[in-house]
Amino acid sequence: MNCPLCFGGIAFWNILRKDIKNYYLKPPNISWGIIFPLSWTLMQFLRTPGAGTVNIRELLSGLMSMSILFGTTSMLAVTITFERRSRAFDRLLLAPISMTTLVLAKISGTILFGVIIAFSPVLFAAFLTDLSGINWSVAVASILLMAVTSTLLGLAIAVFSKEVFEAQTYSNFFRFPMIFLSGLFLPIENLPAFLRPVSYCLPLTYGADMLKGAIMHAGHMNVWFDFTVLLGFAILLFHYCRWNIERKWIL
Repeated sequence: MNCPLCFGGIAFWNILRKDIKNYYLKPPNISWGIIFPLSWTLMQFLRTPGAGTVNIRELLSGLMSMSILFGTTSMLAVTITFERRSRAFDRLLLAPISMTTLVLAKISGTILFGVIIAFSPVLFAAFLTDLSGINWSVAVASILLMAVTSTLLGLAIAVFSKEVFEAQTYSNFFRFPMIFLSGLFLPIENLPAFLRPVSYCLPLTYGADMLKGAIMHAGHMNVWFDFTVLLGFAILLFHYCRWNIERKWIL
């Protein structure tokens, strides 16, 4: 007797493996998801006078958060739009698997990619400063939750796009403002008063604060509050993406 759970697991694994094989090294993903975060990281580290311990560690949380944001949204822009153009996504929608399994399979590879790219600034920083004293359990939790929320945000944008350049363009309308509004490099307290409420509506704000607390022990909000808000964003974005795919792509 066929086991639906086993079949779902096999389908999940094969979709994940196909995405990793086919889309990780596509040119748009290399340029926006890999080269841009790495070049920005090197630029920030090399321009820091003396590469002192405090300066490097202060930059690290922002650079890791930015790497996650650009890596995950670029990956989803490539994966979804290429599959829609080749009609491969239509075939997946016709497969006898649940929509939840399909969405989880499509985002899992991107989440993994986001987690991996998040540690690239850490590797560079390890050559320049002492990384002892970091709370790695909190750091990993924040990285994972940021990867999930950023991936789902990228999926929400990709659903509306037919071409890769469209998805990347739409993503930039969100990504670049989030760099400056989420407290990655500019403290939220230094923003104009009318922009601060916008900052607290962005999931990246809570992930960056959680990561800053893990690295610098200088988070402005309680770590459990950050964790809870990020988890809430992840759940809401997942259900929104699932609903939007059913509404726009299933007749």
